[in-house]
Amino acid sequence: MDFEFAFWQTINLFISPQKVYRNFQYRKQSKSQFARDDPAFLVLLGVWICITSIAFKFVLDLHFVGFVKFLLYTLFVDCIAVSVVVASVSWFVLNRYFRKPQCLNEDVEWGYTFDVHLNAYFPSLILLHLVQLFFYHIFISQDWFLSRVFGNLLWVISIGYYVYITFLGYSSVPILQNVKVILYFLPVLILLYLLSLAIGFNVTVALMNFYVNRVI
Repeated sequence: MDFEFAFWQTINLFISPQKVYRNFQYRKQSKSQFARDDPAFLVLLGVWICITSIAFKFVLDLHFVGFVKFLLYTLFVDCIAVSVVVASVSWFVLNRYFRKPQCLNEDVEWGYTFDVHLNAYFPSLILLHLVQLFFYHIFISQDWFLSRVFGNLLWVISIGYYVYITFLGYSSVPILQNVKVILYFLPVLILLYLLSLAIGFNVTVALMNFYVNRVI
């Protein structure tokens, strides 16, 4: 497993995701597949999930059993199960509605849709499950308007970047067309953000309550 290259990908997903997908295109040319053939990135993602879960342990003051339950939930539900569902839905929709008419004899690999989701998921994981925690007790969890502005804005940035990386992933596949529709979710995201502020809904606090009451 090439962990050095996998680490390079994790860095560039933040600073230059185009470079990551350029590498996927090289893989298609040299190995006839877009999907990763090295599990190193997945292993690194698992390591980061463990690290962020430890951070949650301290923020939520979890006992050992609670920490283990949280880690398993984050790993097997938030990451693996959701990734399989998103990849499967994306694979079906892309191959059904977004293939160019002249490319109907080709299809998007399921493994690639899985990779695209993980690529987009990783920055969100770091931002929401690690960076955000440094501000949770001192600011985001407070019942202040500015706390909701800041906390919910982190969600907008995270989800918006998820959408953008997903768009980059599918726009690099030559057999697909009209993938710009993925970006149409961004204005909706802004409207949801404004709505959350208008009704006084703190997304981060709601998530923490969910973890405490339903998972742990």
